[in-house]
Amino acid sequence: MLSEYNVEQDAMTLYCDNLSAINISKNPIQHSRTKHIDIRHHFIRELVEEKIVMLEHVATEEQLADIFTKALDA
Repeated sequence: MLSEYNVEQDAMTLYCDNLSAINISKNPIQHSRTKHIDIRHHFIRELVEEKIVMLEHVATEEQLADIFTKALDA
């Protein structure tokens, strides 16, 4: 949307704790091992290729998005 107004924007950084997902998104070649992935999930791959999104690895313990999805210690 900002590009319509000639405003440059840096790539958005998404933090992911799944190295396999990051590697698949950065590899433009589809192998037989990744053939089962639904076509709608290739949307992220396109965003990475277009440098709209940048994926970075973060340790599972430091992933803030999972804060309420994991069991809490008593």
